[in-house]
Amino acid sequence: MYIMLRIRGILTIVLFTTCILVQAQKDYARKVVDTLTSPYMAGRGYDFEGDKKAAKYIGDQMKEFGLLPFGNSYEQHFKFNVNTFPYKMEVSVNGKLQPIGADYIVLPNSCSEKGTFPVKRFIRSTLLDAAKMYEFKHQDHRKEFILLDDTGVTDKAERAKWEQLKYNPFKAKGIIVICNKLTQETSDSVADYVLINAMRNSIFDSAATITVDIKNKFVKDYDSQNLIGYFKGNVQPDSFIVFSAHYDHLGKMGDAYFPGANDNASGTAMLLSLARYYFTHKESMKYSLVFIAFTGEEMGLYGSKYYTSHPLFPLNSIKFELNMDIMGTGDEGITVVNAPTYNAAFKDLQRINDTLHLLKLIKPRGATSNSDHYFFYVNHVPDFFIYTMGGIKAYHDIYDRGQTLPLTDFDNVFKLILQFTDDICNQRF
Repeated sequence: MYIMLRIRGILTIVLFTTCILVQAQKDYARKVVDTLTSPYMAGRGYDFEGDKKAAKYIGDQMKEFGLLPFGNSYEQHFKFNVNTFPYKMEVSVNGKLQPIGADYIVLPNSCSEKGTFPVKRFIRSTLLDAAKMYEFKHQDHRKEFILLDDTGVTDKAERAKWEQLKYNPFKAKGIIVICNKLTQETSDSVADYVLINAMRNSIFDSAATITVDIKNKFVKDYDSQNLIGYFKGNVQPDSFIVFSAHYDHLGKMGDAYFPGANDNASGTAMLLSLARYYFTHKESMKYSLVFIAFTGEEMGLYGSKYYTSHPLFPLNSIKFELNMDIMGTGDEGITVVNAPTYNAAFKDLQRINDTLHLLKLIKPRGATSNSDHYFFYVNHVPDFFIYTMGGIKAYHDIYDRGQTLPLTDFDNVFKLILQFTDDICNQRF
């Protein structure tokens, strides 16, 4: 009986210590998210030096945790073109000023424009009638905005035709697209018209006139930076496990900024939390552990594409690459991209989860090109892209804020990754 009680006591101490460790990581992750989503970081975009402010913070954290640079700096610089909107922006409909970000967004390939213009509505029946379509397209719309209302469009082929209208075959001053959700992007080019997404059931539905004061700034060869640091392995230091997450987001548009809490301050928080953990657990590192914070993901995976074309160590020396994006929820578990390709590794994740009872579901998904894992994958590096499911739906909008990001299962995903990394090092699959 004494022995049994002693064992139970030891297990209780171990579990209590683990809970303290994980909670400390979650508290740290919250600080990272709050820092990266602050107005000071300006949405971590390419105006107001948002990406550079974020890079400075991440680099300081890497230094604090004792990560080694490959060379003299954590930073890997490269250049790309980007269209930005750093100036005050105003859009009024029927003479009423509208709140940017809440009721509308200006799409990132838009040009500068100023003035008041009539709005002409384009509806589904026009698209379906060849004669009406021909007549509408051949009218003079050069001093008008065209409003696209897709009510009733459900057919896939019809939807494809509708999407082409956003490219302005009308040669109008601008296009207004009525949407159910405002989702912002980035662009490395500038069109010759303004493209606005506006919320359905807002004043835009009944727009007769629109007044715009929009000024873009196209930046050619903008200089940005990946950040890369590593811990040297104890047994096979020339073999690597790579953790990655992108830290960039959508920046600002006029007075509105896009905080990017879930996408991807949360993934950056996981990346730094892992670095923080391994800083005090270096004895467990058989292989070298590399931590990469990518820029340019929102531009089209620019950072990871550049890195895999200019690697700091041979790509074929990577045992596994784990990319983390959207780590802030988890109510419905996680999705693992490339699960069918690396089935043994995926089965190991499931085994860990079944043993430790961490997450509701580990869902497999096939190959995709939707995050920074992709260019490792096409270079034949074994890799997964993991993202959480469920919870808040804020994405690429002004509502993806640190204050409302729950980090629901951050601690359990953290535990899963730790155990998975240990299994890689000990060749358990």
